[in-house]
Amino acid sequence: MSFVRRFAVALLLALISLGRAEANPMLLVDMDNLNVLYAQEAGQPWHPASLTKLMTAYVVFEEIAKGTVNLDTPVILSRNAINQAPSKSGLPVGSALSMKDALYVMLVKSANDVAMGIAETVGGSESGFVAKMNDVASRMGLTATHYENPNGLHDPAQVTSARDLAVLSLYIRQSFPQYLPIFGTGAVMLNGKALESENKLLESFAGTTGMKTGFVCASGLNMVATVERNGRKFMAIILGGSSGRDRNERAAELVLKGFSGAAQPNGQNVLTLANNAGGTPVDMRPLICGKDAKAYVATQEAAFPMGLKDQPSYLNDTVPLVTYTATDLGRIAVGVNLPRPRPQHTPIFAAPVAEASLDGDLRPGITPVAGDPAVPFPRPRPANL
Repeated sequence: MSFVRRFAVALLLALISLGRAEANPMLLVDMDNLNVLYAQEAGQPWHPASLTKLMTAYVVFEEIAKGTVNLDTPVILSRNAINQAPSKSGLPVGSALSMKDALYVMLVKSANDVAMGIAETVGGSESGFVAKMNDVASRMGLTATHYENPNGLHDPAQVTSARDLAVLSLYIRQSFPQYLPIFGTGAVMLNGKALESENKLLESFAGTTGMKTGFVCASGLNMVATVERNGRKFMAIILGGSSGRDRNERAAELVLKGFSGAAQPNGQNVLTLANNAGGTPVDMRPLICGKDAKAYVATQEAAFPMGLKDQPSYLNDTVPLVTYTATDLGRIAVGVNLPRPRPQHTPIFAAPVAEASLDGDLRPGITPVAGDPAVPFPRPRPANL
């Protein structure tokens, strides 16, 4: 363990001994104008865990736009894909899903095997796909972000920041709004089994529209959450939560501060937020999964008891869970057409309203495939008023 990492862990343990809660990265952004309403350690490098899959999805969306794959392209789960650690789809080696269904299973269930299958299908290999991920990160200006795999299983070199996650998520919303229903889906039915999202705001916090959760011991519990109410749209990012309750309640609290006006613009735009690009990500393993976890969680609970037994909660709404049914195509041969017609998916949102533009030419050289109805991109964006 490096001196910097040893020092960071020692500091965290010292805070526990003093009965103080750790200040993990948090960020609240107004999605209509990209104003930062709250930022705490937003540029601190952090392990993304399954928030990695936001970039995995973005790369697929770009490749669909370029015509290299489409929503019916079969994703076949190799032995390498099946051997990924959980969370997984439960499908055996050689199984296939359409690209559309694979995206749903990857983003809703956070299935690591399906993420690897997508990467191998789109990139030809894991390394080929990861190169695409890092290329997009470079074009987006995600200066604290680097990827080593497509699913977020822990690698010391796989890092991001709350700021970078916000920019990536905003690009998804602006560049590919046709795929937003995937991020707002609460469960995927596959072979009669419900594969449920860990984003509990989708069923208990009115107006939640997505996007993704993630967890490995080194990161703690991470979340990007988007919420829309009464024409206003906020994005909350929580990194390093001590529990699902902690992560979910803190995200809801941030968003409510935005709606109430308690959180006001601080003069910063999310694109101009600074990253601590040379910093070292904190390794949360001793505090989340190690011998100090019990003491750390107790300290966090004492500092932020929302949602604990006999305590108030921000997650009091009853929201119908949006579900999607995926089709297990079994073991298929490459080149065999998938069954048609495919059942249509009805979007759960109305067409998105204007959002603030993001600077830069993000998609150089990408053109849609003429006549391909599965590629509704690019589409004119309404002017931002």
